[in-house]
Amino acid sequence: METPSIAASFALKFINQTNRSIFLTGKAGTGKTTLLKEIIRTTHKNVVVVAPTGIAALNAGGVTIHSMFHLPFSGFIPQFDEAPQFSDTVKFETKDTLRRHFRMSADRQHVINNMELLVIDEVSMLRADLLDAIDFMLRTVRKKNIPFGGVQVLFIGDLLQLPPVVRNEEWEVLRKYYRGKFFFHSHVVQQNPPLYIELNKIYRQTDDVFINVLNNLRNNVITTDDVKILNGFVDPDFDSTKHSGYITLTTHNAKADAMNANSLEGLDGKQYSFHTEIVGDFPKNIYPVEDELKLKVGAQVMFIKNDLSPEKNYFNGKIGVIESLSTDEIMVHFPEEDTTIEVEKYEWKNVRYFVDEQTKEIKEDVLGTFVHYPIKLAWAITVHKSQGLTFDKAVLDVSQVFMPGQAYVALSRLRSLEGLILLSPLRMNGISSDADVIDYATARAGDDELENSLKRETLGFIYNFLINSFEWGELATEWQKHKMSYLQQTDKALKGKHREWAHRQENNIHGLMDASGKFVAQLQKIFRQQPVDMQFVAERVNAAYNYFFPVIDRLTTGVLEKMEEIKRLKKAKGFYEELSEIEELQTYSSLRLMKAKLLMQIVLAEKEVSRENLMSKEIQTYKAKKLETIRGIMKQNPVSLMDAADEEDDFVPERYTVKKKKSTEPKKTTLEETHELWLQRLSIPEIAEKRKLTETTILSHFAGLIQVGKAKIEDVLPKDKLESLTEAFKGFEGESLNGLKEMYGEAFTWGELRLYRASMKSY
Repeated sequence: METPSIAASFALKFINQTNRSIFLTGKAGTGKTTLLKEIIRTTHKNVVVVAPTGIAALNAGGVTIHSMFHLPFSGFIPQFDEAPQFSDTVKFETKDTLRRHFRMSADRQHVINNMELLVIDEVSMLRADLLDAIDFMLRTVRKKNIPFGGVQVLFIGDLLQLPPVVRNEEWEVLRKYYRGKFFFHSHVVQQNPPLYIELNKIYRQTDDVFINVLNNLRNNVITTDDVKILNGFVDPDFDSTKHSGYITLTTHNAKADAMNANSLEGLDGKQYSFHTEIVGDFPKNIYPVEDELKLKVGAQVMFIKNDLSPEKNYFNGKIGVIESLSTDEIMVHFPEEDTTIEVEKYEWKNVRYFVDEQTKEIKEDVLGTFVHYPIKLAWAITVHKSQGLTFDKAVLDVSQVFMPGQAYVALSRLRSLEGLILLSPLRMNGISSDADVIDYATARAGDDELENSLKRETLGFIYNFLINSFEWGELATEWQKHKMSYLQQTDKALKGKHREWAHRQENNIHGLMDASGKFVAQLQKIFRQQPVDMQFVAERVNAAYNYFFPVIDRLTTGVLEKMEEIKRLKKAKGFYEELSEIEELQTYSSLRLMKAKLLMQIVLAEKEVSRENLMSKEIQTYKAKKLETIRGIMKQNPVSLMDAADEEDDFVPERYTVKKKKSTEPKKTTLEETHELWLQRLSIPEIAEKRKLTETTILSHFAGLIQVGKAKIEDVLPKDKLESLTEAFKGFEGESLNGLKEMYGEAFTWGELRLYRASMKSY
């Protein structure tokens, strides 16, 4: 990541060391997506990423709002005791009727209850009523009647781009409850405004004249001089098909599709079709590109992702021309640079969130993958679909009146005015931005306000983190409820035999409540005295940790031991699940105490509060080590109902198993994930199965690993095949393998040819 701007640095700090919700915005090209990736990579918080649409969620690496929160596709009336409204075209839920959608699996509840940071990307499309529905859902499921149930929310987006969609018949109802349709019109935001941080450093444009015009257009203060500058680029007779590298931005899908189809049809030569490789679960409604890609030599194409390789050959929106094609190879030429590259396939993942049973962290599970070439025909594209892309040259077809903000979105895709062509003059009408959005922008925070707010909020974050770490009211209540559940059990019943154990556990936690209450009161008193003496706070926290942790730790050990014992018994599923719910809270309490002690060490050392600094080996392996010890003891002393001859892992019923611990390190690249499995001595078919990818895709990973020296071609291909390839590649030059493939036919696969070419480039 480039050196972050002041605003970006503030955003990172507010996320990691405060609980304040943030609205992060910025003009096109200011790096919002890059910053989001950095936040996810470095935050110590349990984060869930959502977006209003499937494609937006896929691009952000998350899931849709509706799937995450079990929300129906209907409007939301933020009231109780309101009659639900239905018609042939619209449907509304109320707080009463929406509750029925909150019945969800234990896994989903665990994710929602462990969530600390909710990222909502592309927030410009988020309707006010949908955000209030999310707020109501989180308060209800988390049983905390505070904004978003206590979850910190990061809203990301540019409100002057895609607006929310509200039909007229829906607005006739919603206008009784909302002043407007944007997310900031929601009741929860009106009552609890997020901190407004705007990224100002523009990475896309460097031309001051163009930047000034874009700013004026964005802020509804465009002048006649600005329009005059833009209209200096009008050329009504410009034919983009005769000028390489130009893409036409239009307002309608049908027009863009027709331009692309007609331009492709007009090219001579054979047409090739390339299809998606899908493994696992990947719904059609979130396909990032069309399933079928039709190409001919000479077709103008655009990359829709950034190049993840060290070479950085292309970026999202870069345009090139197809130089050569075969059934398994696409070569793209960039005329401006006079370079040609082979297009590698890209992997998109459909994920779901779950809670790691070992560390209580929220992790991602890959449900399915979508692998395709990250390119599309690019003679034309709609303004809507151009969002997030960067073009060197573009033709704006503005014959129809733009919606508010569309002129800004279209123009801001360009790097400079030099690449602009207007087919007709821009007119002042129809290009203004939404007045409500402009008004809301006045709430943006200046640097001084951010600095002062950060100090205040950081102090509040430390205070709340510590208080919550030593308050065990919810845990004590759960243990008490568990103890009371034995009243209906006889001593001979399976559960009844563990009555005394439950009483001891409950007595232990309640024995701490008086002392913990006094310590919390002491913390409150210390934090009321300004300035807060952090050295003294750290001393008191250490002393409290040494007093409380041994008891909390024994309670955690006790419930884990009991669960290991119970899961070996027959007909004990219900009892085991009861204990699982308590274990969730109990283990969290142990880990939270460890983190509270570590947090004070970070504060005193004036280190950054981040994932790296707030995670120790001890915390990471806490539960795993306990289970390893407990299982070792139980193998030596099996309980009476356990068949001692059975291996433990084979004996445990599948329904009682928990997900294996995954690494807490930042996300690895797709090549690193494959390399790690290769080092574990998995075969290529085994890696493909584990990663939900095809063997062809895994072989392409090995080409990359061989090129960077992390794998050897001798480990992948047999000696006789290597000797044949060495002979075949004598005198080989350039990039395209098509000539070799045609010459040798079935003697070598495309994968083998790519592996050998990679070995020739290895370093």
